[in-house]
Amino acid sequence: MAVTRNQEAVAPVRTRGPVGTWFGRHVSTAWSSFRRLLVQPFASLMIIGVIAMTLALPTALHLLVKNALAVSGGWENALDFSVFLEEDLSADDAAGLKRLIAQRADVESGELVTAADALAEFREQSGVGAALVQLSTTPLPHTLVVRPAAVNTPASMTLLREELENLPETAAVQVDTEWVQRFHAILDIIDQGIGIGAVLLAMAIVVIIGNTIRLDVQNRRDEIEVTKLIGASDGFVRRPFLWSGLWFGLLGGAVAVGLVEWGLYLLAEPVGRLAGLYQGEVDLVGLDLEEAGAVVGAGVLLGLIGSWVAATRHMRAIEPG
Repeated sequence: MAVTRNQEAVAPVRTRGPVGTWFGRHVSTAWSSFRRLLVQPFASLMIIGVIAMTLALPTALHLLVKNALAVSGGWENALDFSVFLEEDLSADDAAGLKRLIAQRADVESGELVTAADALAEFREQSGVGAALVQLSTTPLPHTLVVRPAAVNTPASMTLLREELENLPETAAVQVDTEWVQRFHAILDIIDQGIGIGAVLLAMAIVVIIGNTIRLDVQNRRDEIEVTKLIGASDGFVRRPFLWSGLWFGLLGGAVAVGLVEWGLYLLAEPVGRLAGLYQGEVDLVGLDLEEAGAVVGAGVLLGLIGSWVAATRHMRAIEPG
């Protein structure tokens, strides 16, 4: 009976499955790798800072292009076409043409400036109003001010201009959209340059993390030899170095996002004041959730690549003697 009571008193031992064991080992390794970063805080902060600035540079330039495109998009859609009509066209016919053009889907609004209104405005602004009073006829034609709709693209703006020029009532169409198109072309080139620069900087991050892991491998050479001597696989030995690279990339990416958003916050007020001087309003656009996740994810991926390459390469030269 005593033996039976002792057997009943023994609690059953729970054993974890292979997935639980694998997860537990990675959690333990991740935590120990993070604590190793805290052992040398200055060196770790220096490496994280370099990675953060390397990631923040192309990210900030990307935001610059993004905000420039947002602002220039408003410029492009706000451009007006000045449609000068034939001199023999009556005011009633000009008004009817204005209503017809304003009904187009690619036109936001149309305004008729009659010859009399244009002459009156010219008298006020030219300073030669007394001389113009002597004119028996109005030398200025009726003019339609056509504002394209916001859905227009540079190609549709060009098409709209051609169709307005082909109207029989039109004498000439004046509009300057070429500078906007050139500006967009310049931004496209800058964006492509940012992509090329980002690739080069990504390679630099791989080299930085790889060199850091290489030094860590050399400093832990004796530990690696002992671990291999008792039968540990290369994957097991490589695991803490991969986690170190992951931590460097993760923290560097997070700091990069913080630096970019902080810089954007500092620029918001002076940019707003500058826009106010030109009777405009500019709201700077920051990183959305996907872009911020891409920056952090890129840091993690580059950290894993750099640590895996360095650990795999230098561990081959370490074998128990």
